[in-house]
Amino acid sequence: MSQYDNVTVIKKANLYFDGKVSSRTVLFADGTKKTLGIMLPGDYEFGTDAKEIMEILAGELKVLLPGETEWISISGEGEFTVPANSKFKLQVASITDYACSYIQE
Repeated sequence: MSQYDNVTVIKKANLYFDGKVSSRTVLFADGTKKTLGIMLPGDYEFGTDAKEIMEILAGELKVLLPGETEWISISGEGEFTVPANSKFKLQVASITDYACSYIQE
């Protein structure tokens, strides 16, 4: 989907790693939450509370998912899922545009 209709957007940015990763929270009427953001080049580690589906819209990066030893490369568009209550690593090679969906199970 290229756009979200009938949503609430939180104006204040979520900033991480000295502003090198930023996002905005999008809330849906059914209680669903997503974030839309940008990551600048760098190495990052994130923790999750809920299951996350990360949709890469543009950019180049590698991701190391929990319990894995092989990095997954994404160039252009791609997607990966991170389990709840875990950590994952990213090596971002170019400015990356992403959407993250939080899945409550």
